[in-house]
Amino acid sequence: MVEIILASKSKVRKEIFDKNNILCRVEPSNVDEDLVKASLLKERATPTIISKNLAELKANKVSLKNFDLLVLGADSVIDLDGELISKPRNREEALDILKKLNGKKHNLVSSVCISKNGKMIWNYTDKATLEMKEFSNEELKKYLTKISDHALYAYNVYQIEGKGRELFAHIEGDENTIMGLPIKTIKEYLKNFK
Repeated sequence: MVEIILASKSKVRKEIFDKNNILCRVEPSNVDEDLVKASLLKERATPTIISKNLAELKANKVSLKNFDLLVLGADSVIDLDGELISKPRNREEALDILKKLNGKKHNLVSSVCISKNGKMIWNYTDKATLEMKEFSNEELKKYLTKISDHALYAYNVYQIEGKGRELFAHIEGDENTIMGLPIKTIKEYLKNFK
């Protein structure tokens, strides 16, 4: 399999690559995601379109500096009935997000893009559906006290491979997609890449 550059700061995405024996080095894109999201929301873009655009933007930006190498950009967002929900910037926002998701179904959308020489050559988007149990505000606050700052800001308020699993009544979809990287499909693509 070919070596790839991961245009992401996400430790979880790097761990998924490592667990799957995919050689990669990390080079974050440092794209201003909030600015891009605000611009796309003005254009009435859906959460899925926003996720795809961000993944492509990240991959293309890093790819321009790494001639002839494959660069993977990724982005994950929560889609609650068409509303984009981004990662929290603080614990108050995290609580607000959990209150919004409380007792409801939502989609977690993960998009990946592979670019070469500044242009996208492949992309893929996967969705998982999660149904959150019903909690009181006190229970949600208590849950947040168990989550480290790192986990809280890195995993979109829930860490599915850890404490976050207890929040959900039902999960439908690939766990790697929920963690931000639909690795099975990426491996298929890289295996067949010439």
